[in-house]
Amino acid sequence: MIIEKLYDTDSHLSEFNATVLSSEEVNGEYLIMLDRTAFFPEAGGQPSDKGSINGIAVHYVSISGDKIFHHTNAPIAVGTAVKGKIDFARRHRFMQNHTGEHIVSGILHKLYGLSNVGFHLGEEFATLDFDGELTREQLDEVEQLANQKIWLNLPVTCYYPDCEELKTLDYRSKKELEGDIRIVEIKDTDMCACCAPHVKFTGEIGIIKLLDTERMRGGTRVVFKCGDYALFDYRKKYENISHISALLSSKQDEAGVAVDALQEKLDREKEAHAQTVSRMLG
Repeated sequence: MIIEKLYDTDSHLSEFNATVLSSEEVNGEYLIMLDRTAFFPEAGGQPSDKGSINGIAVHYVSISGDKIFHHTNAPIAVGTAVKGKIDFARRHRFMQNHTGEHIVSGILHKLYGLSNVGFHLGEEFATLDFDGELTREQLDEVEQLANQKIWLNLPVTCYYPDCEELKTLDYRSKKELEGDIRIVEIKDTDMCACCAPHVKFTGEIGIIKLLDTERMRGGTRVVFKCGDYALFDYRKKYENISHISALLSSKQDEAGVAVDALQEKLDREKEAHAQTVSRMLG
């Protein structure tokens, strides 16, 4: 059985027509299999798509071998012609962050020879694990170079090379792969084996921001946000810094200095209070 993976050929397809091949109840939910789908199943560190089939909510999509199951709370009869719709705004946020991950990983690999050994994409942020330690200065350099790749609006190409062509490609992969291997190539930046949907041009990512880091098993975990994630993060931090600067009667870009001054004042008052108590008790 061959299910047509529409997400493989068009990552921006948000609606499609299909026919129901099977509908099975398992543990109180229904697993719907279609002859073709634009729903991406959870794989490669990226969550599955959500959306609807004939108006019935799809809350999760899984893959087992060559079968793709759309998890719903209601059955759909076998043979029914259906229309599927994915939550494309959510999908696009995932694509922004996943393609951004490829850019960052590709640059770090070329600059410092580090490999991406782990990737997790959540609903609000993403993490990258590298097999070596990184300084903040190195990450700032990578962040600058990564955003330059966005500004160039480079093409992102996804394809299945044949066996002979694959032998000639210098691509990244976390593990040994068998069968057809899908390559995601970002011009002059990165080439990596990956099954997930990606943006078509790097300009769609908008911005890449490398945030927190932590040491992990001799390597480095990097928390990062791209595109909408980064915009939402900046908006929240802007609201916070605006509130803090208003309370301290300081300019926003001087809020840190104002907090330091407030802390010093509190320290002096604590010391003075401690001395007063000591005199009273002495």
